[in-house]
Amino acid sequence: MYRYDEFDHTLVRERVDQFRDQVARRLSGALTEDQFKPLRLMNGLYRQLHAYMLRVAIPYGTLSSTQMRALAHIARKYDRGYGHFTTRQNIQYNWPRLDEVPDLLADLARVEMHAIQTSGNCIRNVTADHYAGAAAEEIEDPRIYAEIIRQWSTFHPEFSFLPRKFKIALAGGPIDRAAVRFHDIGLHMRRNARGEVGFEVIVGGGQGRTPVIGVTIRDFVAKGDLLSYLEAILRVYNVLGRRDNIYKARIKILVQSTGAEKFADMVNSEWETIRGGELDLPAEEISRIRAYFAPPAYEVLPPRDASYEASRRSDRDFDRWARINVAGHKQPGYAIANISLKPEGKAPGDATAEQMEVIADLAEDYSADEIRITHKQNVVLAHVRQSDLHALWQRLDAAGLATANIGLTTDIIACPGLDYCNLANARSIPVAQRLSLHFSDPDRQADIGALRLNISGCINACGHHHVGDIGLLGVDRKGEEYYQITLGGSPDENAAIGAVVGPAFSYDDVVGAVDTVIATYRKQRQDGEQFGETYRRIGAQPFKEDLYGTA
Repeated sequence: MYRYDEFDHTLVRERVDQFRDQVARRLSGALTEDQFKPLRLMNGLYRQLHAYMLRVAIPYGTLSSTQMRALAHIARKYDRGYGHFTTRQNIQYNWPRLDEVPDLLADLARVEMHAIQTSGNCIRNVTADHYAGAAAEEIEDPRIYAEIIRQWSTFHPEFSFLPRKFKIALAGGPIDRAAVRFHDIGLHMRRNARGEVGFEVIVGGGQGRTPVIGVTIRDFVAKGDLLSYLEAILRVYNVLGRRDNIYKARIKILVQSTGAEKFADMVNSEWETIRGGELDLPAEEISRIRAYFAPPAYEVLPPRDASYEASRRSDRDFDRWARINVAGHKQPGYAIANISLKPEGKAPGDATAEQMEVIADLAEDYSADEIRITHKQNVVLAHVRQSDLHALWQRLDAAGLATANIGLTTDIIACPGLDYCNLANARSIPVAQRLSLHFSDPDRQADIGALRLNISGCINACGHHHVGDIGLLGVDRKGEEYYQITLGGSPDENAAIGAVVGPAFSYDDVVGAVDTVIATYRKQRQDGEQFGETYRRIGAQPFKEDLYGTA
């Protein structure tokens, strides 16, 4: 993984010192809250419903055991003993005291972490496939280019005050685990007809108030041209993006209003003026960054480990966890171990300081000292020997981290909702907890199979409800919480936006409504279909009939 150079260390240390002075002036009254707001947002500090919230960047979702232990230390010292992992591969702390935030940031800086550009109208934390460097089908590790983009975009003088926040994601192979079609810019690694590796460039995707599937504006951009092409996109957006209306300021609105073809033409015209200059990305620089992401020193192992297979045969609980939470690895004899942060009846994405420390220890002992955070608010140990999986599972089980539900009904994405967020219309966490308990039976989840169930507390869609097989959107009806249901969404290479199925359900009735939707799916599915396949085959009408009793 990437290690800071002297420039990085200086940049982050100076930012901490600057923010310490800004906080002191706010506490003394020299700055009003309105004057302080843009300064704190530039440092990832939000004012939420009950307290400040700090969002810490985990670039492309990768961190070391040392860094995870630092996150545990911060949870224990500056918060209430836990942190919340987000869909953008960040971590949020919901209860820091303003006067302690500079010390918190200084502690982060000591382990090469920060909160810079986790908020504000700038290029946010660059995200990538959480199986990067381990997936068998991968063309190349996308984190190499995510890091290059991070370095290019951090404090970029031209893009520090964009019309609106800006998000970039990368996928490294044919399977899209990074939701690239739902980002301002999505980069999907491809090979061209000559076998060269580059990127399909997708622009104008997003969720929120206006969900949009991004459009491809260029089928292939070579690695060396990547930064100049990104710069051209950002320049066009910076000039033409609306600043007079926050709801129409995202690049997706600009692409829609101009048309994808015209937008691509404008980008190409701008690109021709800067291509071949200082933004060309030398092969030597790519190689330098690639060295930071060199694979671990794998052992030569048989493709199937006998002790692993024996443990699965002798231990039913371990076998279930291995079947659900373990994914294949490109290296024979190794596996990708997924750690669920969705235990029965708990808040999705939360981890206690003690659990973070356990994960750090396990990564150190079993996974080359490397940890990944996923878009589903879970954790991945990407390089585990099959022979170590049973011991890993036993230690996870002792720490309450062995829930076997990755990709199943209770692996719920949920935003903080009305429990924390001053933008929310309804609670998300209690609904997720009730659903988790309702569908907790392992055999029932196995029968339902893979299913994405996502919950957002408001139209901003931080819970990604638009791309759930089943999505729940919290709405306010005269002071009462209701939940609109959408069906048929998908965040991957088969990108789709869920459709509203009908009138919203009350807080008391929403769990029953979801149960009805799933019962309809189980009744209608054929030949092992997953939810999305059944929905696309039969449409919404059977679900409406069972939910609302109308023919």
